[in-house]
Amino acid sequence: MNYNVDEKGYYGDFGGAYIPEMLYPNVEELRQNYLRIMQETDFQKEFQELLREYVGRPTPLYFAKRFSEKYGIKVYLKREDLCHTGAHKVNNTIGQILMAQKLGKKRIIAETGAGQHGVATATVCALMGLECIVYMGEIDIARQAPNVARMKMLGATVIPATSGSKTLKDATNEAIRDWINNPTDTHYIIGSVVGPHPYPDMVARFQSVISQEIKLQLQEKEGRDSPDYVVACVGGGSNAAGAFFHYLNDEKVGIIAVEAAGKGIDTGESAATSALGREGIIHGSKTLLMQTDDGQITEPYSISAGLDYPGVGPMHAHLFRSGRGEFISITDDDAMKAGLQLCELEGIIPAIESSHALAIFEDRKFKKDDVVVVNLSGRGDKDLNTYIKYFDLA
Repeated sequence: MNYNVDEKGYYGDFGGAYIPEMLYPNVEELRQNYLRIMQETDFQKEFQELLREYVGRPTPLYFAKRFSEKYGIKVYLKREDLCHTGAHKVNNTIGQILMAQKLGKKRIIAETGAGQHGVATATVCALMGLECIVYMGEIDIARQAPNVARMKMLGATVIPATSGSKTLKDATNEAIRDWINNPTDTHYIIGSVVGPHPYPDMVARFQSVISQEIKLQLQEKEGRDSPDYVVACVGGGSNAAGAFFHYLNDEKVGIIAVEAAGKGIDTGESAATSALGREGIIHGSKTLLMQTDDGQITEPYSISAGLDYPGVGPMHAHLFRSGRGEFISITDDDAMKAGLQLCELEGIIPAIESSHALAIFEDRKFKKDDVVVVNLSGRGDKDLNTYIKYFDLA
């Protein structure tokens, strides 16, 4: 089975472009041009140069010695937290800002949940001198205040989404409305592997630098380019798509996707799409989606602002449905404990999103000396207030 997107924009049963007629020209322009532009020599030269000299790539593949000793396996951390802006999100925004320029767009819009994608978008807009509007849920604005301040310092206009759950889903809705109203001069930088085709594939390709580097770095460290398992947290799923990309069709490599169970899968306060989702359409693609019996979207919940999305990208829906990916749901409590454990064992404060991926080792058993790569998608600075409140560190 092929786990990459097909020519019609589908991963198995999932994907496609379910969009209003007003958006068709924008999406079609991108679909017709994205692969050609990405393959152009001058595009690749500028993209790779910016990744190297501006973002700080390659990021290290760090052997977590004390963490590994605790669990009796070899755990490597792919240090995306060391990217400029503090997370993997900037890999994609660098690629998309160059794409927007090639298409002659002058105005950039984005949605953000945890704020990392918003910061990464504001960063590249400042770099290239383009107008930047970021939509962010009112609740996320309150709990991610440092990232809101960063976006404003970088010259972005931050517009609160006040409908629904006032989180990522609603910010995305507002961004799509903006794009419908400004179709000719605006490019929408979607931050995850969600949305209508070609976005899931385009974002995955820009993030695939992560697994490309893992292969080279693991060869150097272990004498092989493939781990036994690759682990990443999944909300929409861009960091996971990047970490999995070059291993998708290598079935010797186990793929583990970790979702947010929130307060528990059956509590009604969760974002575990694999456990709770059914086929549906959200933000322009067919995927797995948490919804009521009459098709209304269920409000997601997670202590992590980057994982409280009611669906999952179509690539991940296909990985789950086909059995290629193993999906594990982790509660708020277990994620927070895992984050603190990494601080104490390795001196690294992870984003709470990444802490979900780190939490699987308490219960998921591996063979002795298995090589496991965990994508550490972001740093914990943005989550310090949540850590402080949770562990009473004040």
